[in-house]
Amino acid sequence: MGKNLTTPFKELLVRLNGSEGIPRVSYIVSAGMMSFTREVAEEIGIPRVSFWTSGGCGYWAFLQIPELIRRGYTPLKDMACLAEGYLDTTLDWIPGMPNILLKDMPSFIRTTDPNFFLLNYIKDEVQHAFNASALILNTFDDLEKDVLNAIKERIPCPLYTLGPLLTFSHDVTKEEVKPISTSLWKEESECLDWLDSHQPRSVIYVNFGSITVLTPHQLNEFAWGLANSEKPFIWIIRQGLVQGESTTLSHDFYDKTKGRGLIASWCNQKKVLSHSSIGGFLTHSGWNSILESICSGVPVLCWPFFAEQQTNCRFACVEWGIGMEIGDDVKRQKVETQVKEMIEGLKGMKMRANAMKWKESSERAIGSGGSSSENLDRLVVEVLLKKHGE
Repeated sequence: MGKNLTTPFKELLVRLNGSEGIPRVSYIVSAGMMSFTREVAEEIGIPRVSFWTSGGCGYWAFLQIPELIRRGYTPLKDMACLAEGYLDTTLDWIPGMPNILLKDMPSFIRTTDPNFFLLNYIKDEVQHAFNASALILNTFDDLEKDVLNAIKERIPCPLYTLGPLLTFSHDVTKEEVKPISTSLWKEESECLDWLDSHQPRSVIYVNFGSITVLTPHQLNEFAWGLANSEKPFIWIIRQGLVQGESTTLSHDFYDKTKGRGLIASWCNQKKVLSHSSIGGFLTHSGWNSILESICSGVPVLCWPFFAEQQTNCRFACVEWGIGMEIGDDVKRQKVETQVKEMIEGLKGMKMRANAMKWKESSERAIGSGGSSSENLDRLVVEVLLKKHGE
């Protein structure tokens, strides 16, 4: 990435700084995996802040990759390790992650190739934050205290937790700024109208995000798990969810779920999760989805697919008590059982109570005097307004 983007990025900043009538660029906030901005920031003489959109647990898990390689956990000896219980190995040496399992580490470790691009790319990129003026994580202190303390002990630059970033917009009025949609697809507004007709906490919301790809078998198992649960559901089936295959579900499925299931191509997830009829969220465990669920007080059923989603799943289910994991091998019986438990079971009730507690904690974090609110003020004063090198 750096080979292709460093020069154009530098030229852009030089052009901006040479333009009349606009302020000079005084700092760079770049995505965590765009470390090429470091060279440009140093050459121009301005601070560079590394912004990782993941949570603390995901970033900390990425930081373990060099040690996992050194200790011989990855690359795998052979692919049989995926089926022989090897991934259930306990890693008891990671601060802030007590008794975490190898399967809870980012998916990139599940390779036999020592030259696997993603494994090595993430290993290198995550450590480039060490050379930044500061590191930003989209989380809040109460949620990940132990992990955040471990990160602070490890990295030389200051860490600022500014999450949940999605809820900071609540403090901005419509008169101050015009909202910009970040949706990848057209949102279907009828989703909210459909939810209005259902009882509080009765509906399962299903969305596997924008990258997850299912096999036809997995699609079918999820479908019949939902159908057999007899619970209302809204399922987002976007284009490309099943690679190379039609996402058309059987007539039998539609007959069985008629009147209690809605299939849509995309929706405003924030609004759906905050709707009173939502009782649970079946998710791929992407960090934004986990945070949105927490901010809405909604428990989760986790089916992690990619990257640090495995780590997010572990923390949601074990550390925060807001979720249940379906497992890699999707079975309709387990989907059915967990959906029922989520909506009407005692465990579902406890997870919902925990989710509500974390929601309240997230609101305190961004409120006046809250940790994230104060961290934002500190970031501006301590890093962004300082001249480079001070």
